[in-house]
Amino acid sequence: MGFVSFAGRVLFASVFLLSAYQEIIEFGVDGGPAAKVVAPKYDTFVNHVTLHLGVKVPEVEMKHVIAATIVLKGLGGLLFIFSSSFGAYLLLLHLAVVTPIVFDFYNYDIQKPEFVELFFKFTQNLALFGALLFFLGMKNSIPKRQSKRKAAPKTKTV
Repeated sequence: MGFVSFAGRVLFASVFLLSAYQEIIEFGVDGGPAAKVVAPKYDTFVNHVTLHLGVKVPEVEMKHVIAATIVLKGLGGLLFIFSSSFGAYLLLLHLAVVTPIVFDFYNYDIQKPEFVELFFKFTQNLALFGALLFFLGMKNSIPKRQSKRKAAPKTKTV
């Protein structure tokens, strides 16, 4: 059972690790193609937050945002492989922040083909989020092993 669990974690984390690796290769000086795709979606998200909540979101460079996502995915994926709860929390943070911004199906008309594609990817990320929550729930529900120390021999009383 231990090997199957490890193999499952490796396969699950490979989604994040391969994505982080691809973004590292394409990063360049400006954040690469990921920054170009995310920038307008991030601006739309910031406008929604400002309009509906009245909160001004500080400006950040897209290359810093992409670098942060690379770190979250890479470090979280590596730690998750070794059954670390901290790795799972890093991946949860990444999914919670990135999913509503990048897969913004709610900004498109339901008749447009972009809506279907973005909605499909949004629900995939929700499934990954749920799997991480399941992992954390299972990890926290398993009791810790008791040490198998032998009890000290009792002294005989006369």
